[in-house]
Amino acid sequence: MPEYTLKSHDYWMQQALLLAKQAATADEVPVGAIVVKNGVVIGKGRNRKEESQLATRHAEIEAIESASRNLGTWRLVDCDLYVTLEPCPMCAGAILQSRIRHLYFGADDPKGGAVTSLYQLLGDSRWNHSTGVTKNLLQDSCSKILSSFFRQKRQKSQMD
Repeated sequence: MPEYTLKSHDYWMQQALLLAKQAATADEVPVGAIVVKNGVVIGKGRNRKEESQLATRHAEIEAIESASRNLGTWRLVDCDLYVTLEPCPMCAGAILQSRIRHLYFGADDPKGGAVTSLYQLLGDSRWNHSTGVTKNLLQDSCSKILSSFFRQKRQKSQMD
């Protein structure tokens, strides 16, 4: 597991949580993601499905695309991804395709997670790339922002 001397894994996940909060403020499912290389954030993303009306606008995809643009390559070999929610199958595929070195995620997604919950795509040894996985990083904070968002949505729909 890669370690950084200047900033902790909790610090990086806090940065992803800030993006999740921005998503919630924009009435998007509160998921945030950052890509870090050599102790520097090189890509950021948050959910924008409602804003863009595109199913592919997940936080992880945005962060990976941003990092690739910043580096000028699709190969993110020495990069780590921090995301507040366990990636779905689409995002797990993008993580594999972009050669992310290590994934850190906060909350499990029992209904759509493709890393440890429903599927274990990153752990399948048949891929030509291996991505390390650390789960439950700041799990309480990552879970609370999601449960609060959906609680507010349910309350609002009951009032309508």
